[in-house]
Amino acid sequence: MNEAHEPPPGPAVTPPAQVSVVVIAYNDAALVGEAVRSALAQGDAVAEVIAVDDASTDRTARVLDDLAREHGRLRVIHRTDNSGGCGTPRNDGLRAATGRFVMFLDSDDVLPEGAVDALLAAALRHGTPVTAGLCVRRELPGPREVPWQPGLYREPAVHTPPAGHPELVGDTLCVNKLYDRAFLLDHGIVFPDGRFTYEDFVFTSRVLAAAPGIAVVPDQVYIWHVRRSAAKQSISLDRRDVANWEARIEAHRTSVRILADAGHKGLAHAARTKFLDHDLRMYVRELHTRGADYRREWWRLTRAYLAGFEESELLAATAPGRWLARVLLASEAPVDLVRLTQLAARPGRLLPPYARDGERPVWSDELAGVELDGLAELPAGDLPVTIDAEPVLGTRCLLRLRVHDLYGRVAAAGPVGIDVELRRRADGRPGPVHTASLAPDPSGTTWAAETALDLGPLIERGDRNAAAPVPWDLTARVRCADGSVLEGALHATGPGLRRHALPSGRHGLLLVQPYATTGGALALRLASGVRAAWHIASRKLGRKA
Repeated sequence: MNEAHEPPPGPAVTPPAQVSVVVIAYNDAALVGEAVRSALAQGDAVAEVIAVDDASTDRTARVLDDLAREHGRLRVIHRTDNSGGCGTPRNDGLRAATGRFVMFLDSDDVLPEGAVDALLAAALRHGTPVTAGLCVRRELPGPREVPWQPGLYREPAVHTPPAGHPELVGDTLCVNKLYDRAFLLDHGIVFPDGRFTYEDFVFTSRVLAAAPGIAVVPDQVYIWHVRRSAAKQSISLDRRDVANWEARIEAHRTSVRILADAGHKGLAHAARTKFLDHDLRMYVRELHTRGADYRREWWRLTRAYLAGFEESELLAATAPGRWLARVLLASEAPVDLVRLTQLAARPGRLLPPYARDGERPVWSDELAGVELDGLAELPAGDLPVTIDAEPVLGTRCLLRLRVHDLYGRVAAAGPVGIDVELRRRADGRPGPVHTASLAPDPSGTTWAAETALDLGPLIERGDRNAAAPVPWDLTARVRCADGSVLEGALHATGPGLRRHALPSGRHGLLLVQPYATTGGALALRLASGVRAAWHIASRKLGRKA
């Protein structure tokens, strides 16, 4: 091991001024200042912040120059030509860095307090060239936060070599990691230059191919801001054009090739499995919202890529990802988009009808060659059970529920009751749990229940003053006679998926809109009072104008 990477003797101490933080920006004058300040606020461990302006045409350059005059640790690099991507400005910053360690920050994100200290302390303690921590996706403007790959960061660990830990390929981000700069330079690890979408896929595979020791810490070290209502989406979030999917496939193909060429067949295999379980499901979930031309081209591109997958790679994926791939490979044209969307959701739901080819469960009568392999072996909690939910809102608010059998697996468990929980999307706050008994129909293939929905308590004091409706998600737990529990989101059905204005003794007026999410799950938007009604009416009139 290189002497520079050996852990210091005795207790870990965090010497000052060892880290260079590279911030990249393009036309982000409103946000880049917050990003840079979050890096400078990390304290003495940060030797320098290098901001690279990728030839912005707004006030980004001026904002950065003004900050540099205030902060001596900030250096600004002004590119004269826009690179078209994130890789080239990051490479510019990496070449200009002088710190022993380097990390990367995008102009619309921030580093939380203590991020650099947590990463640097672990890097010095373990002598690892790469140290990673938890990234959180923060949905704006609401406070909802979703951990990225939380399973990797539940507790401190050191992975040496990474080939023995294939789960590492699931974290393709470059921004939640601290890199020994000499390690990157010695192995020639840089980002793809130019207009290359998903450049972090390739960079991360180059890092893993060099087989460094990797330390992980459970600390939150990066806040990834997701602004879905922004006029211009980030490169990775703008999935409206099929070129985005084509770029993602190319980046993934390149990453797999890098790992395979380095002799890491297991990591390459894991990367392809991750593609089925994550990338494929994410895009299939949105496919029904796209136009016919997009669907046809997406289908063609995906089939061509999946044709190169080995059967062992399909078998290693979870059932939903594997079955989605098998349907795509079996049909030359887009088919069964609603069922595919529901199966791709998290958690997935396999909608009826449930076809068989002899005793084998298959996708449909038309695609009888697509076996739903592994269904019999799935644990009860992993079954893609469909639970229909029809909201009936009026003087009494009800939820009509129907649980579908799944090739005898649900019937064998013996459903007896169902619990429906509401959870506020913004912060995960749990609402009331509604419980009901399930009654089988005469055929024994479905079980029905009806429960009252008490919506008034969902409106808190703070929500009463909010003009915009508050979203709530619904999940269900089916209790079975054999002691097993089936869990899943509710499949939104029925004519009640529209806006309702309900009288309320507690709030005067309660506005409720049941709706289907992109993945088909039932969710609610709630607001109370005249102010909320005026807000919604104004938006509606504005759209008509």
